[in-house]
Amino acid sequence: MYLEIVSPEATLFSGEVDSVAVPGVNGEFEMLNNHAAIVSLLKEGQVKIVGNITLEEEVEAKFTKSAKGFWLAIDSGTIEMKDNKVIVLAD
Repeated sequence: MYLEIVSPEATLFSGEVDSVAVPGVNGEFEMLNNHAAIVSLLKEGQVKIVGNITLEEEVEAKFTKSAKGFWLAIDSGTIEMKDNKVIVLAD
């Protein structure tokens, strides 16, 4: 699936991923390929990205690398998934 993470300052990531987990206001949830369409508010927490991804040098410091992928700390935001495209608007 295609993931795009956008902040007020810049696009932090755009590319193909295997999965993404986000801190929803009603609890953390994960999306894989062919997930049902969804729109949700996000709360403070970590966006977890799994896949063979490459980060741009200018935003790499915002992410934390783990054994299973990358994490991005957010304060809040929204997420939309439709037709295997996920857009995260992060604060």
